[in-house]
Amino acid sequence: MANALITNFLLVALLMLVLWQIAVRIGDVSFIDAVWGGGMALVALASWWQLHDPGARASLIAAMAVLWGARLFLHLITRWRGHGEDTRYARMLAKAKEQGQFSRAALTVVFGPQALLLLLVCLPAQLGILASRVPAPVGALAMAGFALWLIGMVFESVGDAQLKAFRANPASKGKVLNTGLWRYTRHPNYFGDCCAWWGIWLAAAEAGPLVALASLPGPLFLTFTLTKWSGKPLLEKGLAKTRPGYADYVAQTSGFFPWPPKRPSGGGG
Repeated sequence: MANALITNFLLVALLMLVLWQIAVRIGDVSFIDAVWGGGMALVALASWWQLHDPGARASLIAAMAVLWGARLFLHLITRWRGHGEDTRYARMLAKAKEQGQFSRAALTVVFGPQALLLLLVCLPAQLGILASRVPAPVGALAMAGFALWLIGMVFESVGDAQLKAFRANPASKGKVLNTGLWRYTRHPNYFGDCCAWWGIWLAAAEAGPLVALASLPGPLFLTFTLTKWSGKPLLEKGLAKTRPGYADYVAQTSGFFPWPPKRPSGGGG
């Protein structure tokens, strides 16, 4: 298992170095968000490929991670190509650009840390796959994990589709999306991400308590970063400044877990 994890580390390091050079050439690092999903799909696939005889559970975990990562990659790379540089990264690296240190900052602030965090969050997939050689079957715990993963995929896929349609409507400019899944949670896509990776962790945990414990930092960190660090807090801070109705939306709508709104929500205010 150790050799496979080292191989995964080298693969991610090489990927990030190549993408870092591309980012330096185009002066934009913000496609890294798409790499986050695609990179985890690649790591899961590499883990599965390194097994001489993968069992059913290994194949299930790999499929869950690859499908989650491929969907997220396609969604975010399409958004990046359509909208250009993400203002968050532009602000983050503005000073480095002015001082002629963009290349160094892109590596040390963005691509280097993202490589390590990607490997951390992907621990359930890596360890669960590598510990699930034949005859590892798909048991009750793995099936429960698959069910939770499926709920997560529905939430993030439907939530992203609803947000995309909302943004494409000129009448939505300056308004807050508070219909569909967004009526029950302010972040159905983040909630879906967490469900997907806790589901993968459950499937991996079926390989034994050591795998469950060793891979636990992955979904814990993902949940923390989406709810307390770079996900929900930063996004809501920006929306509060640009959407006049966002304070009312926050008062009415659950911040993360889906729940009926505190009072009836209108169709797009």
